[in-house]
Amino acid sequence: MTAFAPEVGTELPSLRIDPISRTTLALFAGASGDHNPIHIDTDVAASAGLSDVFAHGMLSMAYLARLLTELVPQQRLRSYRVRFASITPVYGQPTCTGTVAAIEEIDGERLATLALRVALADGTVTLLGDAVVAID
Repeated sequence: MTAFAPEVGTELPSLRIDPISRTTLALFAGASGDHNPIHIDTDVAASAGLSDVFAHGMLSMAYLARLLTELVPQQRLRSYRVRFASITPVYGQPTCTGTVAAIEEIDGERLATLALRVALADGTVTLLGDAVVAID
């Protein structure tokens, strides 16, 4: 991992995720303990008026966290929060991106505030968030 020494406005390397498969949804349900059938059972999705199942919001949050931990070691993460904006349909292909919004020094530590988002190939934003990371 190379040193992360950004400036305000620096765009983070994007993380493009493979299309979300039904297998991914089933595996994430098992790994996370979130067995809500709306994510894995097409009959339940149909009974809710949906055309198909959709991805767990926390799956997108996990992908976005992967973007962060590929950038800086986990121990440099000071805060991380998100707001769910739209669903990720099965076979949707999310891309995680971010921009350095601010850099400041607090208690002798240089911190970068990152504006984060996850969007689908059609431009639909599914997740918005921010993180604060310690930088060199």
